[in-house]
Amino acid sequence: MSRKKSNTGLRFQPAGGNRAAQVPVGKKQRLLIERVAGDGRGIAFSEGRTWFVSGALGGEDVEARVLAARGKVVEARLERVFQASAERREAPCRHYARCGGCNLQHLPHDGQLALKQRLLAEQLQRVAGVQPEEWAVPLCGPEFGYRRRARVAVRWDTKARQLEVGFRAEASQDIVAIDDCAVLVQPLQAIMRHLPTVLRSLSKPQVLGHVELFSGTAEAVMVRHVAPLPSEDLARLEAFCREAGAQLWLQGEGEPAPVDAAAQLGFALEPWGLELAWRPGDFVQVNAQVNTSMIQQALAWLAPQAHERVLDLFCGLGNFALPLARQAREVVAVEGVQAMVSRAEANAHANNVHNARFFQADLSQPLAGAGWGAEGFSAVLLDPPRDGAFEVVQGLARLGAKRLVYVSCNPATLARDTQVLVGQGYRLKRAGILDMFPQTAHVEAMALFEAG
Repeated sequence: MSRKKSNTGLRFQPAGGNRAAQVPVGKKQRLLIERVAGDGRGIAFSEGRTWFVSGALGGEDVEARVLAARGKVVEARLERVFQASAERREAPCRHYARCGGCNLQHLPHDGQLALKQRLLAEQLQRVAGVQPEEWAVPLCGPEFGYRRRARVAVRWDTKARQLEVGFRAEASQDIVAIDDCAVLVQPLQAIMRHLPTVLRSLSKPQVLGHVELFSGTAEAVMVRHVAPLPSEDLARLEAFCREAGAQLWLQGEGEPAPVDAAAQLGFALEPWGLELAWRPGDFVQVNAQVNTSMIQQALAWLAPQAHERVLDLFCGLGNFALPLARQAREVVAVEGVQAMVSRAEANAHANNVHNARFFQADLSQPLAGAGWGAEGFSAVLLDPPRDGAFEVVQGLARLGAKRLVYVSCNPATLARDTQVLVGQGYRLKRAGILDMFPQTAHVEAMALFEAG
């Protein structure tokens, strides 16, 4: 039934107050930086807004340029320093002012480690209300020349009719033209120096998506293309890779595949005499030296005995599972993606590891009812993605494990999951940072929990 509008003479009025005008992009603002946030940006407060300023350090008087603004939060980039922190250094990389990759180069390495240690401690205290009984010395490698994997951004500029090649600018889809990158391992630096020229020489650069570089048991260049590559372009890419001593991989509509079907790609875990096969698209730690140190520390903390059964959750390609199998009676390794489970099984077989079993399971769900967990475990290792392992850790005490090592790439979810584990009777025995990504604010950590 229709209703007639009543004419009451009332008018809707604003709830009160005026909406503050938005801060325009490009505006410059002088700010006093109070401290450094968890993502490495300086924090300032001005005119009722919170400013996050990349490139700024605590205690500095700076001028910042606005990159974006939403409500009372403003994202900005350092433009000028009026009063510098005593910690500040000149960024070693000439691309630092624009490239979005390494946002802590203005802070010496010791300062970067101290910042990451502080961020981890603050998260554990604020969220879980605990501190470890012992802080471990940070695990470190070289601060430059460490990255064995990188994705190179590629885009055809229709107006300029040229190919842009490099890395993404900060807070932008713009591509910063780069042909040298100090954080890449030396073999990839050599490839990167000549890659833009080769890509721009192709007859159909418009069909390129992105390019990935990898260095392990061999070097590889993976080219993503959104349409078939002309034969002459394929020949140019093959010649480039041949001269660089690298494998060429292509990815069109399906999975990545090597041009040479016999090509083998992987990485070595030398202390355990292991070599793990890898394919572009698989997860692999980008810092080989810190990865090896991380596995060594995890095994030392977990201390698996020859008679023990150990559970490895989020096992990936077997990065932890296969070294664990060198010491334990049996390793049960679980991963969410069946393709990774199959590759981990193949890696175990190729390395003559016969006491590791691999299973697929949805690790965003509780572990209750999993047949592989029925016998229980003496120890557990887990290495979850950034989302953490909230559902999984809630049932870990029922597995009977007395020792648990948690490898984290996100202090916030580690702290959240720590609270759950402490509630089950585990003690946070030891914790420390893993400097997997020097020159960035990315924090990786390891924590040891013991029951009772």
